[in-house]
Amino acid sequence: MIERYTRPEMGRIWTLENKYRKWLDVEIAACRALSQKGEIPPEDLDQICSKAAFDVRRIEEIEQETQHDVIAFLTSVAEFVGPSARFIHEGLTSSDVLDTAFGLLLTEASDILLKDMDNLLAVLKKRALEFKYTVEIGRSHNVHAEPITFGLKVAVWYAEMKRNRERLIQARETIRVGKISGAVGTFANISPEIEESVCARLGLEHAPVSTQIIQRDRHAHFFCTLAIIGCSVEKIATEIRLLQHTEIREVEEFFSSKQKGSSAMPHKRNPISSENLSGLARILRGNALAAMENVPLWHERDISHSSVERVIGPDSTILLDYMLNRLTRVLDNLTVFEDNMRKNMAVTGNLYFSQQVLLALIQKGISREDAYRIVQSNAMRVWSKGGDLRDELKMDERVSARLSADEIDAIFDLNYHLKNVDAIFDRVFGE
Repeated sequence: MIERYTRPEMGRIWTLENKYRKWLDVEIAACRALSQKGEIPPEDLDQICSKAAFDVRRIEEIEQETQHDVIAFLTSVAEFVGPSARFIHEGLTSSDVLDTAFGLLLTEASDILLKDMDNLLAVLKKRALEFKYTVEIGRSHNVHAEPITFGLKVAVWYAEMKRNRERLIQARETIRVGKISGAVGTFANISPEIEESVCARLGLEHAPVSTQIIQRDRHAHFFCTLAIIGCSVEKIATEIRLLQHTEIREVEEFFSSKQKGSSAMPHKRNPISSENLSGLARILRGNALAAMENVPLWHERDISHSSVERVIGPDSTILLDYMLNRLTRVLDNLTVFEDNMRKNMAVTGNLYFSQQVLLALIQKGISREDAYRIVQSNAMRVWSKGGDLRDELKMDERVSARLSADEIDAIFDLNYHLKNVDAIFDRVFGE
């Protein structure tokens, strides 16, 4: 299922091959910087750059003995390079390589997620404009409130996802950082200039100060951002699930001719995609909590964060990639039942005009408290016995003494609620 909605590129980012490739990129960038400082002879740099490679299976084999992944990696690389390999990793510590490479991997993943969000935003905009004037009842506390349009509902989602895109750009910048500062961040065996040169070569910023690691508040920011985006995905999915209730049925996930909804009940058409998305958002939030737990490490570094990040790095980025692509497909193919929206509008007998009546009576000189009591008493009769609020008001002498029949009819104009739709869309889409 995941593969159907996930870009293949995202999966490839988290392969061992790509991880070790990033490690090698960091090591070679460090060798180039050291050679420019005269610390690695040119002929040895040529050997390193021309021969440096690794073998994933060989690394795994060596790690079985060393129980240290970076040492196993360096050993494998040395087998390709030969004697010049003695200069590789000079003055570095393992976390220089791991953290800098992790920054590269998360930056790559962010770029894919940003493309996903662009695709989602395009669909949200298309559907918002499509249903700009499609009126439906707005609901608060799950109870009919006042009219909105379905396009306005989608415009809210668009604006939120646009903010999420901006959050992701900021989180990408926060995580687009490397460090080459040695065992406890003091540059004892390598200079700050080398760090600056390496990070610049790799397209990263250098951490202004570090311990043995890049500080994990940066990573917490990143994974919390992914979780917030997941929350917005769940928000949209939850609304689709609610509107697909049989008693409401204002929208429905696309249901193909060969699709099956239930093993027992052939009539079922369930919002399975939206339900999946609601559940998966919980994983992103759990991973964000794990990232926050990684912030307070012991002294200059322990490795309690490392095992966590080996899981949440690929899991969260692959999962959000999947969620954004699946939500885009759901929204692009969402069936909207405009007739049912109109039918649902009529269920409460025009009660959603109650605020206009309240305001009209106030403007006629009645106190707000008295006006509220008058309108509420008529509304409660409609709730209890059915009928229409407009008819009840016309029969109420307290109302007819202040408002003529024509004035009451004028209040019940649906366009009153739509008069600022264009202005809202101008704010959201800038058109």
